[in-house]
Amino acid sequence: MSDKPVLEQLAVGDVVGTRTLELDRPRLVRYAGASGDFNRIHWDEAFATGVGLPGVIAHGMLTMGSAVAVVEDWAGDPGAVVDYQTRFTRPVPVPADGTAAVEVTATIGAVDLEKRTARVDLTVVHDGAKVLGKAQALVRL
Repeated sequence: MSDKPVLEQLAVGDVVGTRTLELDRPRLVRYAGASGDFNRIHWDEAFATGVGLPGVIAHGMLTMGSAVAVVEDWAGDPGAVVDYQTRFTRPVPVPADGTAAVEVTATIGAVDLEKRTARVDLTVVHDGAKVLGKAQALVRL
């Protein structure tokens, strides 16, 4: 018996996954090292507030990449995600002494039986506001 989703059993509106991402400053530092993105807005509080941000913010690509993991886990194979797009709508401030909680909900937005794909729409929210807009992953099943 497989844990992978069955395309024919999916319906638009099905919630296929949820997760709370906990972003903290050490994670930002690790991501900066891995990505090579050392922009000061991601680690220097004085600089970030000086350019009009609410404080140090998470990398947009870190938020985007962490959010799609919900879809990868649901699909049972990261390679099943054949397309993923989003718009960055709001920054995610990360406090110096804690974490920023980002809520992710993955919902079936469309099913194409002929192409064997499902579009998964992601709702990604921090402090009641969407931080990613029109976040959609196309999964081949």
